[in-house]
Amino acid sequence: MKKFLQKFQYNSPVILTFTLIAVIVQLISCIPGTEWFHKLFCAYRGSPINPLTYIRLFTHVIGHSGWPHLIGNFTYILLVGPMLEEKYGSKKLLIMMAITAFVTGLVNILIFNVTLCGASGIVFMLILLASCANFSEGKIPVTLILVGVAYIGNEMIAAFSDDNISQLSHIIGGLFGGFFGYLFAKKEYKDY
Repeated sequence: MKKFLQKFQYNSPVILTFTLIAVIVQLISCIPGTEWFHKLFCAYRGSPINPLTYIRLFTHVIGHSGWPHLIGNFTYILLVGPMLEEKYGSKKLLIMMAITAFVTGLVNILIFNVTLCGASGIVFMLILLASCANFSEGKIPVTLILVGVAYIGNEMIAAFSDDNISQLSHIIGGLFGGFFGYLFAKKEYKDY
């Protein structure tokens, strides 16, 4: 049994740990009477003197509204995330995810008076970041433009529907993905 288990590699620590934590939170949130627990993983307007208000700006990406929501987000995260973690490193990817979570949470509580939960902003950040993976100095990948138009354009159109989805978080996540991709591509070329 030990030899069999040694064949498995925890190849993407940030993405796999993020996934594991989100699944555990979802499992606990399914237990009746744990609404208080689930609220720790949602961003919403709260008292500015309550430290949880600030913690939730980061943790809202861990909580999801249900299994379909979680599975939909983590299908993309597990597909794209490990490649990006290998390219950029665990620390950089974790920082990019934390910044995206913080900004999407902050924008939500400043502009809207609704609860935000889910990793959709992270998904869009990773998708646009992946589209930037083959930046050449001074050139913009056409794939970045097409993915940006397809994903962000669709979110701008969907913003006019009443679907209980935070398209603004998707758009912000995508913009951050493009920004991080450009920023780190530019830095790579300066290092040569």
